[in-house]
Amino acid sequence: MLREEKIHITTEFIKLDALLKFACAVETGGEAKQVIQDGEVLVNGETCTMRGKKMRPGDTAELGGVRIVVA
Repeated sequence: MLREEKIHITTEFIKLDALLKFACAVETGGEAKQVIQDGEVLVNGETCTMRGKKMRPGDTAELGGVRIVVA
């Protein structure tokens, strides 16, 4: 079962690697880079290997049983 966490942003977008760090899904930027490059992150239900992917409100990212919703 996925645990869902909402992250509220005040900008137009947040980059995927920064989102993972902000949501505490990873501890460091290096760890974020690695899990993204290894194809472990799903963005809107599809594997994403672009760490600079612009995440906008309504987008979701999944990693290790956690779904992060950008609000």
